[in-house]
Amino acid sequence: QLQTYCAGFAASYTAGPREVQEMFLWKREPAVTFDKTGKIPVIRASICTGEQVAGFRDEATGKFTEMMLLRSEIDLRAFLRTYGVAEGEIKREW
Repeated sequence: QLQTYCAGFAASYTAGPREVQEMFLWKREPAVTFDKTGKIPVIRASICTGEQVAGFRDEATGKFTEMMLLRSEIDLRAFLRTYGVAEGEIKREW
């Protein structure tokens, strides 16, 4: 009975190559478009909890734009890669 059910399912479900790709392969996230002209990359860290947030501070207004919560070194690497920032450019604020 199970074999009949499986055969019927396979016969009724035919997926094309694109559908199979969408079901089983990871999709890449689109590149983030962010104008970082006039902005300084900053990591804000809490003295009490140690929580770190990466973002950009506007040079003219001083406004901080939060972009990503940093839970590990992997998150920091992802931030650097996503926004095209070199590790030496980042300033830390407490």
